Amino acid sequence: MDYFPLFLNLKQQACLIVGGGEIAVRKLRLLRSAGADVTVIAPELCAEMRELVKKGEVRWQPAEFSLAQIAGQRLVIAATDHPAVNQAVFTACEAAGILVNAVDDPAHSRFITPAIVDRAPLTIAISTGGGVPVLARHLRAQLEALIPHGWGDLARLGSELRPLCKEKMPDPATRREFWENVLAGPIPDQIFSGQVDAARAQLIADIEQGNTQTKGAVYLVGSGPGNPDLLTFRALRLMQQADVVLYDNLVSSDIMEMVRRDAERIYVGKKSNNHALPQEEINQLLVRLALEGKKVLRLKGGDPFIFGRGGEEIEELAANGIAFEVVPGITSAAGASCYAGIPLTHRDYAQSVTFVTGHRRAGETDLDWPRLVNPSETVVVYMGVAQAGYIAEQLIAHGRASNTLVAIIERATTPQQRVITGTLANLAALIEQHQIKPPALLIIGDVVQLHDKLNWRNT
Repeated sequence: MDYFPLFLNLKQQACLIVGGGEIAVRKLRLLRSAGADVTVIAPELCAEMRELVKKGEVRWQPAEFSLAQIAGQRLVIAATDHPAVNQAVFTACEAAGILVNAVDDPAHSRFITPAIVDRAPLTIAISTGGGVPVLARHLRAQLEALIPHGWGDLARLGSELRPLCKEKMPDPATRREFWENVLAGPIPDQIFSGQVDAARAQLIADIEQGNTQTKGAVYLVGSGPGNPDLLTFRALRLMQQADVVLYDNLVSSDIMEMVRRDAERIYVGKKSNNHALPQEEINQLLVRLALEGKKVLRLKGGDPFIFGRGGEEIEELAANGIAFEVVPGITSAAGASCYAGIPLTHRDYAQSVTFVTGHRRAGETDLDWPRLVNPSETVVVYMGVAQAGYIAEQLIAHGRASNTLVAIIERATTPQQRVITGTLANLAALIEQHQIKPPALLIIGDVVQLHDKLNWRNT
């Protein structure tokens, strides 16, 4: 390797920056974040550096560089626009045995500053040897998206409890197995979701009991309306970590392609009058798999808590003492309306919006039709294709105008998206004419007239 990777402890160490411009400011912030005691040498300062001097974050010596200034310094950075000055700084530091970096000048640098992913105390440094710093920054951006900030909390907690673990588990192999199981279990995800105190308590209890068994957990994840680009970072991370995935009919094949390759996949899809598994059996399956010590991903289309029966599933998990987490997704109404150019509310057309489902639990009463006929309200119907004719008939019968605009949005947010517009009077005929198939959503109200104007996907 061209450079030896090294992490320096610079807390309260004297460091020098030669230069007072914007590049010097960036280097100053890095050194200050590491706790260094920094002095800047420069005849003039940029506005941002002057503010930092006023705040007492750095000392300033308004002077040109001279050899005497490097005395007692642990580390020096040359950040000027003058190659001759940077070379002079390098030569002086080399003679004195002081680590030196000349910004963007590897030939006059004894060290280089990498691109950094900071999850203190966890730190990841990326370097291309000074040759292609843009590539290092590009890789850092990708890692920033993939590594939760909670990893720092996890590293801090592990360091805090390491002495206790060593005391309770003297055998190194046992300790290694314990920490491997901790990282494979629900505790990291508990920390990532902000439950650090609960994770600490559980971890202490496991150490005290010498528990090296992996514990299972269930992650109820909303996969959004179908477009994989609309997944949350949290959803994607859990999809890559799951041991087993339970998915339904509304989860697109593109999204399933992003699930961990070797994860077991169980289809529990629900179509109208055709359920792969009854809901009660799905609930019990989630419990059984978690009790086997597996990380179980329950992947649902849209958002788990909007007509996704997520509440029923986590009730069963809670009753059985199973650790679980809920990750929201972009609900189908939000995704479909945005990708169709139909705002659900608008000052000129709709002051409120109501979500209803066309698929009701067996034996339940009908929708509250009188409440859905206000012309200044948008009504969004989930799972309404099969009952569209009846829905339109009831809305008209209870006072909504027959010429009220309607949009049918099929496979929203995906390349196969179709948007068909019409009125309540011809809704059923449109669905039959265009052979609309689920997943599809109905948007009812005056906001539909904005579709042609705001349909950004086809402009």
